[in-house]
Amino acid sequence: MMSDAATEELLELSRKLLTAIDTQDWATYADLCDPGLTAFEPEAVGQLVTGMEFHRFYFRSRPSEWSKHSTIASPRVRMLGSDAAVVTYVRLTQRRDESGQYSTMAAEETRVWQRRDGRWKHVHFHRSPCGSA
Repeated sequence: MMSDAATEELLELSRKLLTAIDTQDWATYADLCDPGLTAFEPEAVGQLVTGMEFHRFYFRSRPSEWSKHSTIASPRVRMLGSDAAVVTYVRLTQRRDESGQYSTMAAEETRVWQRRDGRWKHVHFHRSPCGSA
């Protein structure tokens, strides 16, 4: 059974990852992710993407003056042995666009983490939109 401390560590790493995405902090994002990261996400239009280059494009492209914040809702952490874990949640993303308008989007996310050399690395994710609030 996974300890409360491990659950909190994985949730905190997931929050840190989302903050890096929201703030376009490529250095933190790259540090948390395995170079061979795989993903299914809407931006990949049904294709499995491998590696970091696909994701780097979005860090360079989104206007930094747009305000964005993500919140993890209904999180679950499940260990797969002692060195792998699946973190699932609904991600609520609040945005303020260039015209000052606010919106909230929701997406179901699954993040797979693997412990290597005593450190958790993000190795795979799947994101599906679930509507807007």
